[in-house]
Amino acid sequence: MTNEQIIALIQREVVPAIGCTEPVAVALCTAHAVEALGERPERIDVRLSANILKNAMGVGIPGTGMSGLPIAVALGALIGKSSYGLEVLKDVNPAAVAEAKAWLAGHPLSIDLTKESNELLYIDVRCAAGGRESRAIIAREHAKLVYRSGPCAEALDIRDQLGKEETAPEEEGLTLRRVFEFATTAPLADLEFINESRRLNEAAAEEALKGNYGHELGKTLSRPLGKGIMGDSIFSHIISATSCACDARMAGAMIPVMSNSGSGNQGIAATLPVVVFARENHNTEEELTRALVLSHLTAIYIKQSLGVLSCLCGCVVASTGSSCGMTYLMGGSYEQVSYSVKNMIANLAGMVCDGAKPSCALKVSSGVSTAVLSAMLAVQNHSVSSYEGLIEDDVDRCIRNLTRLGSVGMQETDRMVLDIMTHKKNKADE
Repeated sequence: MTNEQIIALIQREVVPAIGCTEPVAVALCTAHAVEALGERPERIDVRLSANILKNAMGVGIPGTGMSGLPIAVALGALIGKSSYGLEVLKDVNPAAVAEAKAWLAGHPLSIDLTKESNELLYIDVRCAAGGRESRAIIAREHAKLVYRSGPCAEALDIRDQLGKEETAPEEEGLTLRRVFEFATTAPLADLEFINESRRLNEAAAEEALKGNYGHELGKTLSRPLGKGIMGDSIFSHIISATSCACDARMAGAMIPVMSNSGSGNQGIAATLPVVVFARENHNTEEELTRALVLSHLTAIYIKQSLGVLSCLCGCVVASTGSSCGMTYLMGGSYEQVSYSVKNMIANLAGMVCDGAKPSCALKVSSGVSTAVLSAMLAVQNHSVSSYEGLIEDDVDRCIRNLTRLGSVGMQETDRMVLDIMTHKKNKADE
């Protein structure tokens, strides 16, 4: 892989997003369908893959004070602009929310599982008004439009490509050693773009301290109670900052974050531990930039074989990246970075994703806590051995073992999680 190919890969996978990427992707697909219709819809039908439905059921929608898919779909239809990509809802305001609520009260909206595709990421939106119809499908990637039809849009149909394994030429041959080599030796000027992730995700963490978002984990850790229990240390600051950003994002704060591989939480977990550690460890700006590239690119590398959505919690992947970044900031070599990956896999493999929701902050805090511990052990040359569990001598094989577990081994777990989530009895139903 050339440096140029790796840079293109990072820039494709590390992008800004407002709100949880699954309901936002549904809103984006709705915007495409409405634009193809050319008028306000009178009816909307949404069909989703199980993983999209799972991740969109309980998460806050930016700027609304509401959770779930109906409000996201209505806003996508009324004020969404497909040209905004994953920032499709950035024009949300109180008037738009009121209008969306009124539309939901007076028009039919159906949301169900799709029976047309086995893709893990699949969104199919159909709109109708005045006897005219339109349709849009996003699949495989959160913003990848594969089908569009309607009276006011040029027809598009590339669904036949979904049957093929989608491994871009520039992604072939990536290894952890190549990730480390690129991050530590590429010209600094070519890497400066990654610092936008620092700016956006730090702003999200700061926003959480101004309000009461989600379960307020990050805010609790920064208060006297949290400091009294956890201490006022680099470790507690890392967990607090990362949890703050996740609190704000999952509760629907109207603020963009820098995502990684289609997930804002993964972008947060790959960014903020590295930023906080570098600041408090007095690393140079160059060291921080390179550590951020190492963290984000490691997460991208792991996600290549895991897939964009899986039953394995994304914080495992992103926190593994941040552990690599912190190991580098501690003065670690490639060998020690590989130790941190093995330590992470030995600890967090099997953490289940049960949908996007405010309590994701707890899982993110578990991931970044382990990231710090794994890095500390790694720089002391302590690594989980190949005699233990999923770990092998070859770190890239360790990564494949993790991603096989998440993408193949946990498929039945994924189905069980969705079944539980869609059939549980809430207090409001009693």
